[in-house]
Amino acid sequence: MAVRSESSRQAILDATMDLLVRDRRRATTVQKLTIEMIAKRAKVSKATIYRWWPNKAAVVIDAFVESHLPQVRINEDLPVREALDTHVKALITRYAGPQGRLIAQIIAEGQYDPATLDDFRTRFWNDRYAAVDKLIRRGIDEGIFRSDINPGDAAEMIYAPIYFHLLIGVGPLDEALATRLVDQAIRGLAAQAAGNGE
Repeated sequence: MAVRSESSRQAILDATMDLLVRDRRRATTVQKLTIEMIAKRAKVSKATIYRWWPNKAAVVIDAFVESHLPQVRINEDLPVREALDTHVKALITRYAGPQGRLIAQIIAEGQYDPATLDDFRTRFWNDRYAAVDKLIRRGIDEGIFRSDINPGDAAEMIYAPIYFHLLIGVGPLDEALATRLVDQAIRGLAAQAAGNGE
């Protein structure tokens, strides 16, 4: 029973991503997506979906998280700058495609549904924020970054321009942007060399 249940759960998440992202030109939007569409695609009943999720938005967020996070994890085995650079480039690459359009739609849904925004923060944003915060703290401990910075503020400084480009469309989400953001972050956070203090 547990195997069949997990199989159904995965089918639901896969169906959701198919309908929103993988069907390319025939992909639907979060707004137009329905539980009925997901159930039909996954070959399960609506009751099966509601067994795990309270609503459509919750299904979408879980489907996005499980598809997205393995591709953009921070590699803690790398030096701080390389780990940050690799993470930001992977994130921007993902957001330049259908995944970016999907997360923009999830954020849009959250603007008029506080529960969706709270679920998004809980299931996705808080962990991502904490991962960069941890990396910044490591950089402070290793003397790479200044000791007087707030790691949380630094994490926001790194992520904010990415979401600004994604949501406002002020410029392309590409490797050049990733390089600029990491370079600017490193320069802004860097510890002063001995004798170079102001």
